[in-house]
Amino acid sequence: MALKLAERMREIAPFRVMAILEAARAREAAGYDVIHLEVGEPDFATPPAIVEAGRRALADGRTFYSAAQGLPELRRAISRWYAERYRVDVSPERILVTPGASGALMVALALLVGDGDEVVMADPTYPCNRHFVSLYGGTPVSVPAGPDSRYQLTAPMLAEAWGARTVAAMVASPANPTGGVLSAAEIKGLAEVCRDRGGALIVDEIYHGLTYGCDAASALQVADDALVINSFSKYFQMTGWRLGWLVVPEALVEPATRLAQNLYLCAPAPAQAAALAAFEADTIALLEERRAEFARRRDFLVDALPRLGWKLPVVPDGAFYLYADVSAVTDDSLAYCARILEEADVAITPGLDFGQHRANTHVRIAYTTGVDRLAEAVERIARLG
Repeated sequence: MALKLAERMREIAPFRVMAILEAARAREAAGYDVIHLEVGEPDFATPPAIVEAGRRALADGRTFYSAAQGLPELRRAISRWYAERYRVDVSPERILVTPGASGALMVALALLVGDGDEVVMADPTYPCNRHFVSLYGGTPVSVPAGPDSRYQLTAPMLAEAWGARTVAAMVASPANPTGGVLSAAEIKGLAEVCRDRGGALIVDEIYHGLTYGCDAASALQVADDALVINSFSKYFQMTGWRLGWLVVPEALVEPATRLAQNLYLCAPAPAQAAALAAFEADTIALLEERRAEFARRRDFLVDALPRLGWKLPVVPDGAFYLYADVSAVTDDSLAYCARILEEADVAITPGLDFGQHRANTHVRIAYTTGVDRLAEAVERIARLG
């Protein structure tokens, strides 16, 4: 007899980029040379100082549970990071260290979303945002966003979409899949809409540090009551260590900690100890060198992709993605990505992973490989005709 799945599973769509990665790895196993531009993971290894701190933690037996909020010394280090980088005072007590940014997202939405509640977000957006809202019985409200707003939710768009059951809005800056960055004024406007209507603003800042030609403002500089998600995965290049953090208003510290205790007990203790080295001067210097390399890759693709008939209505200011309009060559981005993988051995992600708005005519390219490989990828796709 087949088991009956919970009703919520109807709303959890597959993460297509992982299926593309699996297909790409199958081609590699069969002997093909695949260029990976699909997965949002830096190609740089975790900085050596962090790795060495992790080794020391394991050798010293730091393998037991930490407090649910995380190691006090790591929360203090994150607090100092906000003070030094953003000139904002964030008490360590308001910081929860989580198993990746996904753990932070789970806690934030569990705090706010009940059955039938709505969370407003842009379309396109990171797909798990919608899925976690659904998981908690809520309804994601996707607002079509295009080049005019740099694919971002704006305060007027949010005000129009806000309904009787809306409890929160969620934005990302820099954003996945578009790389769009919100200004401090734009974040402030969104926060005011939420505050005026008795709702919360959740801001995903996991690509902070990866900006080009500008600095991303933290929501905490203009909206101290926002819930802010960040991660050690992207800028600090610790994806497999599974470590992130969540900043909550003081009134939510106790319920957030209670949720953490029940959802995951604590973030991985050795990873927390390793992350203390992420804020050292030598580590930051290395990360800044790597950021410059990401900028070089972005600039190469901005110049090269129009050769393919692809359009870039918005040049991204952050993250490591380009969200390209491919309407001149296809109206089926899913089939187009499949063809590019099968015939050119280049893996990219269809817009359908990120929503419905013009998704069939958009693709995401992750520039997480060197310029020589990016150039080879462009040449291969160009030869498809």
